[in-house]
Amino acid sequence: MKVGQDKVVTIRYTLQVEGEVLDQGELSYLHGHRNLIQGLEEALEGREEGEAFQAHVPAEKAYGPHDPEGVQVVPLSAFPEDAEVVPGAQFYAQDMEGNPMPLTVVAVEGEEVTVDFNHPLAGKDLDFQVEVVKVREATPEELLHGHVH
Repeated sequence: MKVGQDKVVTIRYTLQVEGEVLDQGELSYLHGHRNLIQGLEEALEGREEGEAFQAHVPAEKAYGPHDPEGVQVVPLSAFPEDAEVVPGAQFYAQDMEGNPMPLTVVAVEGEEVTVDFNHPLAGKDLDFQVEVVKVREATPEELLHGHVH
């Protein structure tokens, strides 16, 4: 069976950025429902069970370009008193609708904290080694919910 719209696909993958391994593992997803980054889903289209390949995903088809407007300065008082606010620390803020917005601390200067709301991989090309482990038909419930159960 081939990878295609509405198929449940299980892959093993290794993710590298600039030659450094950032993640590896196995995951199952519902193909064609935006459950993976666009470029990787496109690279999987039409592949068969047992097939192994490499995929280079440019930033535009991964987490997008790094948006300079996503970098902001906020007061240190915006963080919980017991939080360790240091460069590299990750927190969640809320948007106007109460949705979580991840952010990364870039710098701390006195009472001012520079934070970045961009995804940590925004602006970066991604390189994957992928093996298609299994492809199957999705159940009606999976199709209704848009993800694997």
